[in-house]
Amino acid sequence: MNMELIWNFLTTQGADFGLKILGAIAAWVVGRWLINLAVSLIGSGMERAKKLDQTLIRYLKSIISVALTVVLILAILDIFGVKTTSFAALLAGAGLAIGAAWSGLLAHFAAGVFLQVLRPYKVGDFISAGGTTGTVKELGLFATTILTPDNVTTVVGNNKVFSDNIQNYSAEPFRRVDCVAKVANSVDVQDAIARLRTAVAAIPNVKTSPAPDVEILQFTPEGPLLCVRPYTHTDHYWQVYFDTHKAVVSTFGAAGYPVPETPVAHRTIG
Repeated sequence: MNMELIWNFLTTQGADFGLKILGAIAAWVVGRWLINLAVSLIGSGMERAKKLDQTLIRYLKSIISVALTVVLILAILDIFGVKTTSFAALLAGAGLAIGAAWSGLLAHFAAGVFLQVLRPYKVGDFISAGGTTGTVKELGLFATTILTPDNVTTVVGNNKVFSDNIQNYSAEPFRRVDCVAKVANSVDVQDAIARLRTAVAAIPNVKTSPAPDVEILQFTPEGPLLCVRPYTHTDHYWQVYFDTHKAVVSTFGAAGYPVPETPVAHRTIG
């Protein structure tokens, strides 16, 4: 009896089921070939645009491939008579739940897309963003990797970077180095300024135009406080910063300037 049922199934529905399997296999092979072709063409178009980072291009191609593969699977299920309407609704509901759970991650992704398009900075730039200052090592999909001056790799979420102020110190051809120097009240301040201008201008990598600024910044009880501001390329900032301080010490020492001292307050004994 069982053999008769099996034979009846094979002769009536088996052939139809076999054709469906062959159709599904053919649909999968052809569908995947078309998906790979479409993803390749879209990727080539984005690469020719030259406005998107390679990391972003690869990620977008992956998203497109997955989405089209899901559509292909639904189409194959339909060949076998599986109702995909409820399945699609379930998939959409799951996607909504996942999106709500990963809203923070998606916010970083969206900010990363805007950073890729707007390009406020690029790899190698020295920036201050998201409360971190350093050299950009990577502009990723969800975070920006920054190497701080003390050689610490810091990963900052793109949404934090994008929602805060971004200072790009490498955007301009040069930047200003800010230093201060104090002289005693007994020192001829104009002589000190002239000496410092000559010494700072001789520091390697200091720009001649604009020329270094050496002026009186403010007055203190110990003596005038001078601002010493040479200009240099970002790559030489710290070298010029430290050399400027050395120039102040050596210049004032060679001139024999006394060390500024706080005046002693006179008290009246009653």
